[in-house]
Amino acid sequence: MGLIGFFLAMMPSAWAEESQRSATVASSAPGVLLSFNRDIRPILVENCFACHGADSASRKADLRLDRREDAVEHGAIVPGDVDSTAILDRIYSDDPEEVMPPPSLKKVLSAAQKEILKRWVAEGAEYEPHWSFIPPARPELPVVKNESWVQNPIDRFILARLEAEGLSPASQADRRTLARRVSLDLTGLPPEPSLVDSFLNDTQANAYERFVDRLLASLEWGEHRGRQWLDYARYADTNGIHIDNYREIWTYRQWVVNAFNSNMPFDQFTILQLAGDLVQNHGATNTPEQALNNQVASGFNRCNMTTSEGGAIDEEYLVLYTRDRTETTSAVWMGLTTGCAVCHDHKFDPISQKEFYQLSAFFNNTTQNAMDGNTHDTPPILPVPRPQDIVRFASLEKEMPVAKAAVEARKEKAKPDFEAWIKQATPGSIAASLPQDSPLVELPLSEAQGSFARVKVIGKQSDLPLTAATTWQEGPNRMPALLLAGKAGELANSGDFEHDQAFSATFWLKVPANNSGFAVLARMDDAASHRGWDVYVQGRRVSMHVVHAWPDIAIKVTANDQLKPDTWTLVSVTCDGSGTAEGVKISYDGKQQNPKVEKNTLQKNTIRTLVPLTIGSRSPGSPAHGVGLAGLSLWGR
Repeated sequence: MGLIGFFLAMMPSAWAEESQRSATVASSAPGVLLSFNRDIRPILVENCFACHGADSASRKADLRLDRREDAVEHGAIVPGDVDSTAILDRIYSDDPEEVMPPPSLKKVLSAAQKEILKRWVAEGAEYEPHWSFIPPARPELPVVKNESWVQNPIDRFILARLEAEGLSPASQADRRTLARRVSLDLTGLPPEPSLVDSFLNDTQANAYERFVDRLLASLEWGEHRGRQWLDYARYADTNGIHIDNYREIWTYRQWVVNAFNSNMPFDQFTILQLAGDLVQNHGATNTPEQALNNQVASGFNRCNMTTSEGGAIDEEYLVLYTRDRTETTSAVWMGLTTGCAVCHDHKFDPISQKEFYQLSAFFNNTTQNAMDGNTHDTPPILPVPRPQDIVRFASLEKEMPVAKAAVEARKEKAKPDFEAWIKQATPGSIAASLPQDSPLVELPLSEAQGSFARVKVIGKQSDLPLTAATTWQEGPNRMPALLLAGKAGELANSGDFEHDQAFSATFWLKVPANNSGFAVLARMDDAASHRGWDVYVQGRRVSMHVVHAWPDIAIKVTANDQLKPDTWTLVSVTCDGSGTAEGVKISYDGKQQNPKVEKNTLQKNTIRTLVPLTIGSRSPGSPAHGVGLAGLSLWGR
């Protein structure tokens, strides 16, 4: 069976319930045997099993009524013999010391319930396993009065119940209403107007079937049904525990959607998710793309929650991951909640504690680490190229060994030259070849007046024009400083860092007593999803943004402490080029701040932008007003 047939078969739960209700009505008729699951179990569960059921701790009189062999052996039930069955004596008793359930439980069997139990014993007191363990059998089609209304076998069950209740079916829905209903069922969305118009104008006898086929052929069918399957698979785009960091597993999500849209056979759908990485036969095509897709399918087993919390114990979490996979697999494919058997034999379902751990052994052989490292690509990982890159990716896999061999050959060939150079090298010559420890941008503000400030960019001095609103004031230790009133100036070719480059900014800052938000230094384009970086102050707390596209792909780290108002503070902000929030450090007066990570989803995306490095604002927003700035330096390589 393909996935379309499987899920359409699962959809009409109301029809199954209707069949059950119709059978319940029929069970009270003379000559129809009672069903334990339908007629008897609900009475015993409500009134008897709490004291005479699976729980040995609460069991009374060492009597179990949930298992036929125990009840018969105890003498509580004598199949076929109403007069010798002890439980009937107890439920019909008027003696408060004898009657069951005891008066203290505040539960009283109705006369109808007593008669059902009596009739059941007379019929032989047959038990049934839980309904989920009984193979489904096709029921007899009920007889109905209004044969002309019936168009398919399911209609008979619905009509039989309606007629039993003295009701008539509602009139048939018009096509427009029907189109909306079936579209919401199959795609989760209302239908496109053009699709509805096509259905309304279709004069063929199978117009409805043709409309359904169009919906099943849509991308939205796979997305809608796949969404429900992904809930079973506990899919998420984050790790789930600790800081709940982003995880890179969306290719598995897309695989599920594609499986539904291609109507993959359900047995194949099962095998690939449980063990797609172990499959050797990749189908008739047997292409590298198919082998890769089969490996992606096994992402089902990587959807478990993970952690990297400092106090977590590796062995404990490895056991938890195995348990999660075992419980999920049994719930999704076996319909069993096996979690009870983690600690003891299951009280209701036929699975022992030993069997649970025998099953878990299949999932206890992964190479996944206990700690996820708070990264989006926790090992082991499988690189999955985009469809348009598959051909190039395959060629690179062949070229890389050749390129690596060439590098190794070059190393061997260059050894004599390197050894000759190292013999002649001196500390001075080596130091001269290294990046110099001087700022990329240095703005000392030594002028103390005027409409220009001398700035040194990569060692070269030039004049930085200051905006008219920018004024001068006395700074820390009597050094000159600016009083910002929005943007103070711009440097077109400075601060253009990439996400993997380390850089730092240092400056003196004096903030007013209000809790406004503003940028001190930024190379950030507000109009392009805030791409770039900045040093920002919000609520008198210094923060740094490193952004590809705000807010989804970005870093934001904020200092825990507020700056003292109207007081000069030496601020330093460092980004180590790791592309993570952990690589951002903020210090006040040489004391490193405890960071608050507000965003940590940058990944490996560019932060470069064409806007200039701006002092006192972004490009063009978040201006600083009434803020003092002195001794600004920007460091990097």
